[in-house]
Amino acid sequence: MKVFVTRTIPPEGQALLAQTGIFFHGAIDHQLHLLLLLSSPSALPPWIGSPGYISDWPTLSFLIGVENREVLVFWKPVAGRRHDFLLCLASDIGDKYQSVTSFKLEQWDSDEPISREDLLKGVAGAHGILCLLSDKIDKEVLDAAGSNLKVISTLSVGVDHLAVDEIKKRGIRLGYTPDVLTDATAELAVALLLTTSRRLPEGIQEAKNGGWISWKPLWMCGYQLLNSTVGIIGLGRIGQAIARRLKPFGVQKFLYTGRRPRAKEAAEFQAVFVPLEQLAAQSDFVVVSCALTPETQELCNKNFFQKMKKTAVFVNVSRGDVVNQEDLYQALTNGQITAAGLDVTSPEPLPTNHPLFSLKNCVILPHMGSATYGTRNTMSVLAVNNLLAGLKGEPMPSEFKL
Repeated sequence: MKVFVTRTIPPEGQALLAQTGIFFHGAIDHQLHLLLLLSSPSALPPWIGSPGYISDWPTLSFLIGVENREVLVFWKPVAGRRHDFLLCLASDIGDKYQSVTSFKLEQWDSDEPISREDLLKGVAGAHGILCLLSDKIDKEVLDAAGSNLKVISTLSVGVDHLAVDEIKKRGIRLGYTPDVLTDATAELAVALLLTTSRRLPEGIQEAKNGGWISWKPLWMCGYQLLNSTVGIIGLGRIGQAIARRLKPFGVQKFLYTGRRPRAKEAAEFQAVFVPLEQLAAQSDFVVVSCALTPETQELCNKNFFQKMKKTAVFVNVSRGDVVNQEDLYQALTNGQITAAGLDVTSPEPLPTNHPLFSLKNCVILPHMGSATYGTRNTMSVLAVNNLLAGLKGEPMPSEFKL
C-alpha cells in the first residue's frame, strides 16, 4: 500500500509513525539517531541485500522491534524534496521473515506547502493521504489518486479544504482532529479579544516610538469585559470553551446564535439564543466560532456590521470566509464598530498590502488558534491514528461522518 503525506508533521506524530512501523524521516544521521532512541534496533538479519528480495531498494536498512513485532525498514532517497519508505511487518522472528503488511510512504519533506504539481504527482496510486488545512483536496486530486484511495486523514478540525461530497461519493473514509484544539483556540480567542479591546498593539508601539510622554486620563483607553454583553456566533465546542473562559471576567450576559438552540450547553452560561440581528445589536463583543458552511459564507457583512454598536469589538476565530472583509474594512474606517481581531482571513496568508493591515483598530494574526506545542502534537498523533485505522479497515478515533 502507498501512503502520501503532504507536509512535515509535528514530532509526536512522526514518532508514532516510526513506532508503529510505518515511517521515519530526515537526514541519515538523524534517522539513525531517531531509530536508536525509539526502537532499540537489533542486529540486521543476515539476508538483507540478498538477491531477489527488494534488491533495488535498501540503501539503508534496519530491523527494529515494535510492540513485540519486528519491523524491517527500507529507506530510499528520491530526487527532489520527497523520501520513499517501504516497511514490512515480520510475523516470524528467526532466520525466515514473512512479510505481513508493507507500506510505501512518500512525504513532502518540508514545512512549506507542497506545490499543486507535486501534490498531484505524489497522490498517484495512494491508498491513504495525510493532509493539512492548506492542502486543497478536490476532484482533481482525487482523480489523480485513483481508485486505490481508501482513506484521507486531515490534520485539522475544519474540512472546508476537502471536496466532502466527492469524497463521500467515492466511498473514501475521512478522519479529522476535533476536540483536541478546542482549549487552545478558546485561549487564543480570549487573548485576541483582550488584545484588540484594550489596544495592546497600539500601546506597545506608543511605548516604543516615544508616544508615551505622561499619564493622560483618556489616553489609550479601550473597553472591558466587566458588565458587558458577549455575543457568540456558534456555541459549539469552541464557542462554549470561549464562554467558559470569559465568564470569570464579569460578563453580564451571553447571547448566542446558530442553526438551533442548544439549551443544555447554554445553561452553564445562562446564554440566551437570539436571532443574528439581535445579537449584533445588543452585544458589546461579538466572537465568531461557527463552522464555514454555505449558510455561514459571508454571514458577517455590511448589514451585520451596521446593526452592531459603534463601541463594539468584533473577533473571528472560525474561518475567513465567514466575514466579508471589504465590508469589515468599511465598518472599521467609518466608525460603525470600534475594532476587530482576526485570527483567520481570506485568503491565507492575507497579502501584506491588504487594506486591513493599515488600520490601527484591526489586529490580524496568522491563524494561530491551535498553535501550542501540546495541541499540534496531539493533533498529529490523532491524524496518524486515523490514517492507520483507515488503512486497516478499523474504526477511526475521530472519523468525519459523511
